[in-house]
Amino acid sequence: MAKTQSAFVCHDCGADYRKWQGQCGECGQWNTVKEVRLGKPSKDGFKGYAGGQASQVQRLQDVNLEDVPRFSAGMGEFDRVLGGGFVPGSVVLIGGHPGAGKSTILLQTLCYLAATKTALYVTGEESLQQVAMRAKRLGLPTDQLKLLSQTRVESIVDTARVENPQLMVVDSIQVMHLDDIASAPGSVSQVRESAAYLTRYAKESGAVLILVGHVTKDGSLAGPKVLEHMIDCSIMLEGDHDARFRTLRGHKNRFGAVNELGVFAMTEQGMKEVSNPSAIFLQRSDQVTSGSAVMVVWEGTRPLLVEIQALVAESHLGNPRRVSVGLDQNRLSMLLAVIHRHGGLMLGDQDVFVNVVGGVKVVETSADLALIFALVSSFRDFALPQDLVAFGEVGLAGEIRPVPNGQERLREAAKHGFKRAIVPANNAPKEPVKGLHVVPVKHISEALEHLC
Repeated sequence: MAKTQSAFVCHDCGADYRKWQGQCGECGQWNTVKEVRLGKPSKDGFKGYAGGQASQVQRLQDVNLEDVPRFSAGMGEFDRVLGGGFVPGSVVLIGGHPGAGKSTILLQTLCYLAATKTALYVTGEESLQQVAMRAKRLGLPTDQLKLLSQTRVESIVDTARVENPQLMVVDSIQVMHLDDIASAPGSVSQVRESAAYLTRYAKESGAVLILVGHVTKDGSLAGPKVLEHMIDCSIMLEGDHDARFRTLRGHKNRFGAVNELGVFAMTEQGMKEVSNPSAIFLQRSDQVTSGSAVMVVWEGTRPLLVEIQALVAESHLGNPRRVSVGLDQNRLSMLLAVIHRHGGLMLGDQDVFVNVVGGVKVVETSADLALIFALVSSFRDFALPQDLVAFGEVGLAGEIRPVPNGQERLREAAKHGFKRAIVPANNAPKEPVKGLHVVPVKHISEALEHLC
């Protein structure tokens, strides 16, 4: 009997080793190197990625530059995150916490696309009756969509070759398994090899493959890091199970922009797209309170108005707390130091709490100026004007740096009724924005003077 070969792979970065070791030498993480049993090569194999034909060498100038054919997912917000729709032969990985709505939005998409496309929904975690009950509860058309309950990858691909679907969902990749891999479903080797087997089928057949993945406690995708390198598009469905709104964010996309954001509302009829998310995130109270400011962030290819709240209170602890939700905590600490050094406000003995309303996660630096305004407003206990909006990056020397797409941000603010904007001097528009008074500033001290 032939001896089973194995390797040791880090499931965070994908680095492989000849023997086990406690720390990965590539990413520095501990206890991430796992043994992977190497299976035998597939007997049927795959001839290539171009419809089963062998690849040929081409000159770069001879490559066809026509637009990649796409078809719509039936939801504008979903299409936005995908970069314009599904690309035939692409592999999409969608992750999210349990109860976020991954199965719901995919079932909706396939039920409506099944009227014009051949679609196959493969479920490994639920029975066919459970999927049918969800579709009936949501009032979805069920006469065209085909279902398959299976966890064996070889059987799934054999069935797909017979049905020849244009769109196939595998829910989820963590429960799939290959017979040649001598490990339990969900292990590093099973997840990696199962995803690779399904990906080869998608490239060979030209079908759109959507894989559903689980996430870990820290919100990252479960399984080996190499899984994200295999696929073409990685998107995360974010939002608490008890929250009404969900956000679909693209983390990787070979056919579109990354960090694109789609907003959905969870209703009794399933996921409904929110075409104007700024109006949702700006549902502010009529009562004017301190510590609240409105900023314009750039998400993917569009501006988004979001409210940011800050609470500054005297601390009774030796080490004052710094808590931020939706923002980088290290950047909060940096801005507090800038306020002290260049704004003349000492917040070292204060507890500081910051929250981005609506569960939005802000990753760009354009929120710096609005965050400082919210902190000063809470510390001095005075309310900012309801019609004031701000954006801009703040440097360590207190200078206000420009941010990309300033003109589009100002138009978005004017469209929602804001009358005044404090922005970096280099973002001041060459032509006035109708209904909006723009105040350009160059330094944090100058910006704080306009608040008084």
